[in-house]
Formats: sequence, C-alpha cells, structure tokens
Amino acid sequence: MSVLCTQCTLADGLLSPRFSTGSIKNACVKFPATIKTLLRVSLPKQRFTSTRRSTHLVNTPHLLSMSNSNSSCMDGSYAEIVVVRHGETEWNADGRIQGHLDVELNEAGKQQAVLVADRLSKEPKISAVYSSDLKRALVTAETIAARCGGLEVITDPDLRERNLGDLQGLVFREAFKLSPKAHKAFLSPRTDQDIPGGGESLDHLFQRCTSSLQRIGKEHKGERVVVVSHGGVIRSLYQRACPKGKSGGKVLNTSVNIFHLSDEKWDIKSWGDVSHLPQTKYLKSGFGGDKTSG
Repeated sequence: MSVLCTQCTLADGLLSPRFSTGSIKNACVKFPATIKTLLRVSLPKQRFTSTRRSTHLVNTPHLLSMSNSNSSCMDGSYAEIVVVRHGETEWNADGRIQGHLDVELNEAGKQQAVLVADRLSKEPKISAVYSSDLKRALVTAETIAARCGGLEVITDPDLRERNLGDLQGLVFREAFKLSPKAHKAFLSPRTDQDIPGGGESLDHLFQRCTSSLQRIGKEHKGERVVVVSHGGVIRSLYQRACPKGKSGGKVLNTSVNIFHLSDEKWDIKSWGDVSHLPQTKYLKSGFGGDKTSG
C-alpha cells in the first residue's frame, strides 16, 4: 500500500472539549489545499461495562489513523513523538484515583508494556525514550527502551499525571462523600480551579505538560521518539493539538498516539491505537484515561 505523507489535523466533530468519554463517531481529517480532499472515518459505537476488576474488552476502542504508522516520511522540520499511556495498575482496575501517588504496574500492566514495546521495536527507529518519573510510567518506558535498542530512559517530572490533591487515594465513586470540596472542585467547569490539598488546575497541567512535549520536539527534529505518560497529560496534549476540536475520548492503557511537532504546529498522525493488545488485555472502563483521569 502506498503511503501519502501529509500534514493532517483533526477537525472539529469529535467529543466534548471538557473530557467527555463517548466514542468518536465521525472524525474529519483536513489535507493541504493542493489535495482538496475530505476524508471521513465512521467508527462504531463502543459499549464498555464498569466491572471492577475485569479486563475483557466488550468492543474494540476507537482508532483514528491519518496515515500508515510505519511511514518514514520524516524530514528535519518536525519531530515524530509516539506518546504512550502507562500500563494498567491495580488502582486503575479498582477505580481508585492515583494522581501523583506512585502506584506500580499490576501483572496485566507489565504484560501490556511488553506488548507495546514489542510493537514499537518493529516500527521505524526510536531515537530516545522519555517518561514521567512515576513508576507506572517509568517501568513501561524502561520496557520499551530495552526492546528498542537498549536506550536510556530520560525522566521528566513535567510529564507526571495531574496532582489531584485530596482526591488521591480515594475510590472515585466514593469521593463525593469522603472529600466533597475536592470532588466539587474536580467537577468545576473552570479550568483555573485548583483542587484542595495541593491539587492542580487543568490550566497548570496543560502548561507544564505541553511545554515539556514542545521541548522534546525541538530537541529531536527529524527523529522519532517515545514519551510515556498518563491519561490526564495525554488528554491535555490532544487539546493542544486540536484546540478547536473535541476530546479524543478515553486514553486506554499503553495506547499509542502519534504527534508531529514543528516549532509552532502540532499535528496528530494517529490516536488511540491499541492494536498490539489482545482483546483480553484491556481494562474496559479505561479508568484514569477518561474524565476521571488520575
């Protein structure tokens, strides 16, 4: 199959910019004026259940692809950044809010890390691997780095999950009873709303993680690099690339999301790709990668 190299951006028509969890139904990809083509990708509805510990996927999650992920159509004007969410943790499975708390991968998460590492090792060369310094991301990144040439992982605290203050450590469905002020702040439509207990606003999260990715992009123009981070961070990166679009929905564990970064322009090449995972290896709820990120 031939590969068409384009600078493509996700158009309006996805989901709510305030982190809705619905599926992508129609996504528009805008091509340069020289092509004058509008491509529509129609995707089936998803149906997830909320069983506490099950990791069986009911329906395959959305995958939005703008071009072949194995394409080598890179030049020195941009960096290709493969952003991966960490593998599953026991707290993800329990619906417990993590934030900055340093929770380790569970066995399913370790298996997911191996599978995404194996996938990336077979794709175009990775020049560097960056990660949040929290264990669930770092172990995922180390697994990828070992399979992709034995690279050293570069940690950056700016890639950490959002600090959710007093909500951290609570089961989400119980948070409104146990910490009502923090829960109310979390649900606030204001993006500058801090969360009691030292938690961050969405604005602060957006600023620190997008600045980090921009630095990485400038350092690696003409190269392909991996960044391992968290659900809330990845949703903010999506918002930076698609400021007028709508949310990409749930960010599943070890999903692959490919960004092209130039000095000013951010493009998304593919989104939400978990084709490397067997259907029995998903957490159905996507907890920590949806509006309950953390």
